[in-house]
Amino acid sequence: MSRIVMIGGHGKVALLAAPLLVEAGHEVVSLIRNPDQSADVAATGATPLVLSVEEADVAELTRVFAGADAIIWSAGAGGKGGPERTDAVDRAAAIRSMEAAAAAGVKRYIMVSFITAYGEVPDDHPLRAYAIAKIAADRYLQTTDLDWTILGPGLLTLEEPTGAITVARLAPGATTGSGRTSRGNVARVIAAVLAEPASVGRVIPFYDGDTPIAQAVADVPQEYADLS
Repeated sequence: MSRIVMIGGHGKVALLAAPLLVEAGHEVVSLIRNPDQSADVAATGATPLVLSVEEADVAELTRVFAGADAIIWSAGAGGKGGPERTDAVDRAAAIRSMEAAAAAGVKRYIMVSFITAYGEVPDDHPLRAYAIAKIAADRYLQTTDLDWTILGPGLLTLEEPTGAITVARLAPGATTGSGRTSRGNVARVIAAVLAEPASVGRVIPFYDGDTPIAQAVADVPQEYADLS
């Protein structure tokens, strides 16, 4: 059994990932901002813990992470509060969680990002503030000594998961709405990379496809780790 701390525990992906991790024998602690969400989290088999990562400092996060075997970042401002809050959550808080993981001695860190979180962000990008924040957090993660994996799903949907994906970057010029990806498949990818040592140090851009998830995450090209 491993102890896993999931940040953003009431998000749609996290609520789908938690029962898969619990079923696999892990102890899951899900961080949430709103205590009213505790029942939903508990129903997944995870243990809810009320803590705002937006407000928590590194010391607070370090205490929460103590004794964990892995950290999963599945949080986000969700476009609420404008660019300043997006930066505060998707970049600053994410980086604090990485610093806390290192301070707590937790090596494994899974970042749920998005499929086009690399390169330069054009001025007319529809999610410019979010993209800038996510790219900054992902690039910072790559500079750490953590055993990291960055997941880059495409456009998230509520379609039934197929258990199969395509690992690939989108073609140049493709929009962020390309590459439909069921949230259920994202949850399955989270569980799969935790069980796959070959996923450490890999950026995995993906969308719903034809390759079984376990196979897909075991053979990710190193070239995708270039976020420039």
